[in-house]
Amino acid sequence: RLEESLKKEVDLKLSTLPEFEERVIDFSEVEQLMNSINTIPAPCAPVINPQAPNAATGTSLRVCWGLFSDDTVECYQLCYKPVSNERHSDDQAEHTLKAKETYCTITNLLPNTQYEIWVSALNASGISPPSERAVYVTAPSPPMIKSKKIRSCENAALVCWESRDINPVDSYMVEL
Repeated sequence: RLEESLKKEVDLKLSTLPEFEERVIDFSEVEQLMNSINTIPAPCAPVINPQAPNAATGTSLRVCWGLFSDDTVECYQLCYKPVSNERHSDDQAEHTLKAKETYCTITNLLPNTQYEIWVSALNASGISPPSERAVYVTAPSPPMIKSKKIRSCENAALVCWESRDINPVDSYMVEL
């Protein structure tokens, strides 16, 4: 029987129904759902705090901000530039720092100078819109006492000084 079976011509074509061959399965909705499960949304814009008292020295500023949402944030990008009336000044360059916390200290700044500051939050999905811009001011440099002009007597003293700052200083405090 085996010999007879091997002599027969075998048709190896499988018969399928025409509707099965033309059927196309669309996985785009499933793919979108799967992608939405594994991704986190980009964070919302942080809110920058106004300058706190004693948060500045002549060459540094401590900046704080916060988030009003439970966004996942990997780091923050703080940008700053000096405020200037001149439109095309080299000092107008924008500087960027990265921070892991909701605060940062900016160093190597000019004394008694206004700086425009804003913050963005970053995560794996992208970057948030920037916060509103805030203006912070560094402390003025200490004045230079003109030692040749100092005069004193038993009940009084005359002390003269001059500011080393380009911008005007609001007031001075003299301590004895």
